[in-house]
Amino acid sequence: MKKLRAILVCAVTVAAIAFASSAGGQESAQGSKTTAPKAGEAPAAHGAKGGREYSGMYSFLKDGEFVQITVEDEGRVTGFVSRYGEGAFLDQFFRSGKLEGNKLNFTTETVHGVWFEFKGTVERGEGKNPGNEAYYVLKGSLTDNASDAEKKVTAHSREVEFKMFPKEASPAPAARN
Repeated sequence: MKKLRAILVCAVTVAAIAFASSAGGQESAQGSKTTAPKAGEAPAAHGAKGGREYSGMYSFLKDGEFVQITVEDEGRVTGFVSRYGEGAFLDQFFRSGKLEGNKLNFTTETVHGVWFEFKGTVERGEGKNPGNEAYYVLKGSLTDNASDAEKKVTAHSREVEFKMFPKEASPAPAARN
């Protein structure tokens, strides 16, 4: 278990550095304090931070896998999915992503013939305070698409709920130059 955790921390750190450099070292906005909705309620549409409070790491399909979401200006969403595959972690960066109010969608790049599409919402979870595990959750439909050697695509959709990791488990934001 310790070895898996060390691998996860290492993978998160490397991915965060790669993501920060590809995103130009974007700095998250510092907004005023707002009252958060209760668990199960939808967050206010584009509050003082424009949805940036939803940025962070969320669980993915299997233990140790995660999705990193970064909400930028005008609801643009960047990030990546880090998942097991081919005996190693695979990082699939977002090809596109958008946040409108609390409605979130993203599509990943194709890696080894597989890509993901998520359509859903960001909602308040059971975490009591910002920074707690499951303070926000992503709920919606995840479609995993696979293309074979003959370019035949198969798609499998399922309803999912991804919980935000606690802030101490997320990598520190990259320093802005």
